[in-house]
Amino acid sequence: MIRTLIYDTVSGHLEEGKRELVEDWKQDGNKLLWLDLDDEPENIATQLLCGDLDLHPLAVQDALRDRHPPKVEDFGNYTFLLFKGLSRVSETLDFTTLQLALFVGERLLVTRRSAESRSVNKLWEEIRQNATRMASGPAKLALQLTRIMVEHYLRLILVLEPRLEKLEEEILERPRDEILGELSGYKTDLKKLRRVFVYHQQVFTRLRAYTFPRFGEDIAHELNDVYEQQERAGSLTELYYELASDLIDSYISIASHHLNQIMKVLTIITAIFVPLSFLAGIYGMNFEYMPELHTTSGYFILLGVMLGIATILLLVFRKKHWL
Repeated sequence: MIRTLIYDTVSGHLEEGKRELVEDWKQDGNKLLWLDLDDEPENIATQLLCGDLDLHPLAVQDALRDRHPPKVEDFGNYTFLLFKGLSRVSETLDFTTLQLALFVGERLLVTRRSAESRSVNKLWEEIRQNATRMASGPAKLALQLTRIMVEHYLRLILVLEPRLEKLEEEILERPRDEILGELSGYKTDLKKLRRVFVYHQQVFTRLRAYTFPRFGEDIAHELNDVYEQQERAGSLTELYYELASDLIDSYISIASHHLNQIMKVLTIITAIFVPLSFLAGIYGMNFEYMPELHTTSGYFILLGVMLGIATILLLVFRKKHWL
């Protein structure tokens, strides 16, 4: 799918259309263009981006890939940016990402995404409702888009906090194997998120050096704002990753302590029955001459001795606080 928005900076008129509006934009230097491509066939996208818009083939090649690390690159008359965005279906921490490529020129913003993006759709609708937002220029539009993108990430991360608190209570009250599996899954997802934010922070660190066209000091506040949000998302991801790791360690410690308690009880039972089994073994031997066997109350005396031994051992264990 190819869609376009053209904004006339003189009249303030906003027009929405498809590929045909690119020629109109070329002929009028007062118009700003936002061209959005959603998983368009490679040959059509290459012809449009390289042929009609004269974008560099290597940048277009990176933009058309489904997977590529986020980066920023200067091509003279435009800046090329790559980000990892959230797909439209990402509502939980079990998320899926998409590749979001941006070409930011003086009068041109091109976005190419490998799947449907909530961030792009949201900004697109906001501009349709308020056309003057497009008058701020392609660079500020790109920063607004990345700000929306990181807000979606933040909402995804912040949902995890109450869940981790609930899991902590469950570990203390009723530990079970399902909790360990859930926490391990969170660790894996948070590790992926942490990697994404490291890349994004590197991109904005380079942009904040003000060495890229159209990302100068005049938009320093917008740049700093997005960078701080990216940094916050990265810090929260690191925090929750460490918290999930601590909860896993706590679960293992509690499970180990519970196992030790069981082993202690079994050991005590074994310790009590060892002397009883010894006595039973002695008097269970089939020797012909065993004087105790001919004692009238021998059976009851042996049971009393056994009971006395068991009682004494239990008292000893209790005194040593083993019970």
